[in-house]
Amino acid sequence: MNLDITTWLRENIHTLRSIDPTNASPDELAPLRDIVGTARVVAVGESTHRVHEFYQLRHLVARFLVRELGFTGFVMESGFPEGWAVNDWVLGGDGDLDHLLRTGITYHMGKCAEMRDQLTWLREHNATHDRKVRFYGMDVPDSSASARPGVLAALAFLDEVDPAYAAAVRRRLLPLFDYLPSDRTGLAWSVPAIQAYLALAPAHRHELTARIGELTERLQAQRVPYAAASADNPARADIALQCAITARHADAFLSAMAAGRERTYAGANLRDSAMADNVEWILDREDRIVIGAANGHLQRWPYRVPPIINEEQTMLGQHLAHSLGDNLKVIATTHNGGRMFRHRPVPDGPPGHTEVFFEDLPAVEEPDSLDALLATTGEPLALLDLRKVPTEGPVADRFAHIDSTMQTPYKQLVNPMVAFDAVVHLDKVTPWHTFIDPTNPQA
Repeated sequence: MNLDITTWLRENIHTLRSIDPTNASPDELAPLRDIVGTARVVAVGESTHRVHEFYQLRHLVARFLVRELGFTGFVMESGFPEGWAVNDWVLGGDGDLDHLLRTGITYHMGKCAEMRDQLTWLREHNATHDRKVRFYGMDVPDSSASARPGVLAALAFLDEVDPAYAAAVRRRLLPLFDYLPSDRTGLAWSVPAIQAYLALAPAHRHELTARIGELTERLQAQRVPYAAASADNPARADIALQCAITARHADAFLSAMAAGRERTYAGANLRDSAMADNVEWILDREDRIVIGAANGHLQRWPYRVPPIINEEQTMLGQHLAHSLGDNLKVIATTHNGGRMFRHRPVPDGPPGHTEVFFEDLPAVEEPDSLDALLATTGEPLALLDLRKVPTEGPVADRFAHIDSTMQTPYKQLVNPMVAFDAVVHLDKVTPWHTFIDPTNPQA
């Protein structure tokens, strides 16, 4: 029997009572057992960053996958080199959590109570379980603004195992980063940092590329003696090498921006390629991981958001689908308006400094978006297994017309039936519980 779309959604959507990790019942996410199956990677998306409910959902899903399905890695859209300090802390190491939330998670995405709660839970879980859960960043360093953190992470290791070479790197490579602005207090400090890179003379940029490449190749060539020299923890040699590789990825990402003015060929999405490389590295060390990132990064579909991004970009999800196949499951999020955290440049203010404001968003009006379709259910919080959508009939026809999810306020063009395995819809979203003071966001 062919059901109309309203009836089909009512019969197939799974209502969630709560996504609060401290209050949700253990069976709240029971449908995930079937969706996830034996997959090694479960990716949890967010249609926009800095949303309270999306942080909660990611935490809740991670708890479920760790407790019920034995997942051992939590991976974030955050700098790979910076994430190692966070990992040390969740494994019981010393350090100030508030400092780590500000410095160990990039793009300012750690500056909130939700992230503090999740890291605290990871540390408490690890303290009472033999099977540990590790934290990883997967992104290029320094909020995509420079390669320097990757170089510094490699140098911290080289200082111990190859001090003569480390001294040469400090003398020849580190001064090349002196162009970076000293003021990193602005919420948008990465903008003047990237502008400063683009203003460099070509010879300066090319020397940066060459010396980062030299550092990376030496770490690769010396990985065996370096591992032997750090016999107490030989994995540190591999970590240092991957930090250098990620620095090289970051340099390539910035170099591509500088070359854009003269490019006569289509561009490439080097950042998502770098994240895929880091996830593959992590999967060599973890059996099953959960990834938290934007829907757009995770989708198995090219990224295009006119009029902002007009050329199709190959995304992390496409790279992982190519290598993992059915071992990747992607859970997207949609919403139907609410209130958002925003920030904008301060008129005549210092470079990179912004002012915080909050924006009320109306209900979604794009009729062919997945967000608008799921809003018709009237459910405040619901999970839909997209694999259950029939292949023919009125329901299939309605889903065939869906061409986007909302990346507020723009349409993110996507075929959700290919891009995602499931979706969690929230009727209204609210801002993250941030430590950033709206009256003094640079504090």
